[in-house]
Amino acid sequence: MSLSLRDDLLQGCGVIAADFFALPESLASFAAHFPANIPPWEWLKRIGPALAAHPFEGTGAVRPPGVSVEGSVYLHPTVKLPTYATIIGPAWIGAGTEIRPGAFIRGNVIVGSNCVLGNACEFKNCLLLDGAQVPHFSYVGDSILGNGAHFGAGVICSNLRLDQKTVTVRTDTQTFETGLRKFGAIVGDGAEVGCNAVLNPGTVLGPRALVMPAMAFSGYLPPATIAKSRGGVTLLPRRD
Repeated sequence: MSLSLRDDLLQGCGVIAADFFALPESLASFAAHFPANIPPWEWLKRIGPALAAHPFEGTGAVRPPGVSVEGSVYLHPTVKLPTYATIIGPAWIGAGTEIRPGAFIRGNVIVGSNCVLGNACEFKNCLLLDGAQVPHFSYVGDSILGNGAHFGAGVICSNLRLDQKTVTVRTDTQTFETGLRKFGAIVGDGAEVGCNAVLNPGTVLGPRALVMPAMAFSGYLPPATIAKSRGGVTLLPRRD
């Protein structure tokens, strides 16, 4: 099947990237790689090619001695760098973004403007749009975070099924075969995920959706919808 025919079929599936986020002006140089009319998980497959085609011109931000940089890496001059972090290219980090101590950026990462890449957080094959915040102790792999998306401390994007089969996306009415063995989460503009939540492989959150803390969520969460899970708590007297 040709790429153009495959894209035409995917566009007809009823789930497109424009339903979840808009590529910001800060990432205009990558726009050709991320069309709005294809399923958002197709963008994951285009992060690597988008970076491979980028010229990586300019010196970028001044790098403190404790910031280890390998490969093709662009840091906008206004990027705030910590005293220590590891950045392995290819990676492109936009204006005003803050990288906090201990961040591990390990290839195929594109970040827009005014984002937060938090302390002890790991990022791999991901796209963060403007204002996305991942402040503390998270793993973001094979995932896309929309404009203004926010993770509480300890949120994990689980990107590999236990049986290691390809990841599917399930909505109330359809199941989509993504063809991806590694696929974490699609997080729409303004969506939020509470502390210590786990987004299981193939999770898709609509704009302004909210996943409550300390729960595992799978599947599709519609826009402006809250997912919560409250189990009973049993109180017992402490015995010596």
